[in-house]
Amino acid sequence: MRQEDVWNDDTARRYDTPGTGMFAPEVLGPTVGRLAELAGGGAALEFAVGTGRVAVPLAARGVPVSGIELSRPMVEQLRTKVDETTIPVVVGDMATATVPGEFSLVYLVYNTISNLLTQAGQVACFRNAARHLAPGGRFVIELWVPELRKLPPGQEATVWSSEPGYIGLDTYDLLHQQVVSHHFQFDESTNARLFRSPHRYIWPAELDLMGQLAGFELESRHADWSGAEFTADSRSHVSVYRLPTPN
Repeated sequence: MRQEDVWNDDTARRYDTPGTGMFAPEVLGPTVGRLAELAGGGAALEFAVGTGRVAVPLAARGVPVSGIELSRPMVEQLRTKVDETTIPVVVGDMATATVPGEFSLVYLVYNTISNLLTQAGQVACFRNAARHLAPGGRFVIELWVPELRKLPPGQEATVWSSEPGYIGLDTYDLLHQQVVSHHFQFDESTNARLFRSPHRYIWPAELDLMGQLAGFELESRHADWSGAEFTADSRSHVSVYRLPTPN
């Protein structure tokens, strides 16, 4: 699976779920609030801006926001909400594409760094973030913790969500540190819809090393956008990396 094929016209049309899921106010509110705080009055750049789930409300908070996005269909959906002047977007790979200007904040939400399927690509993403940041600027990553503790010998899949009308499961390739997320949506009929996306999973310690290679220092890590403590049982984390300021 190529990312260009995953994030196609059909996916872009169905991506937004206003008021529910990752668009629910209790999810989106703390995310936008924390990012606005971290921007510190400066401009922000979103890697993989998508349809603007976070960028649009962040811009509405008065933060100047730009974006990088690989999928043209996702950008087309974003353009139904705001124009190019409000949120400028460069179409390209977040590991290599560049955006004019200097930013106080670069951010990646909802596990998107794992869409880069090689370690080299993920390291390049950190370095690209550093290129766009002013001294003292921050790179923020929201990422899930691989659930390998749930895999007994011989089992290759974990169910991470099961609710009426929806099942989410991940299949792991432990040798190559790859995972495919499978999202099944269904109703009372015999019909179901499947959406799949490939990822390279990253341990927090590996993520920190990527940051060091790009010149970042880990400033904080919490279990969510509201600042809950990150523990061994946390299923995800929000990690804030910062470029040092010159002495």
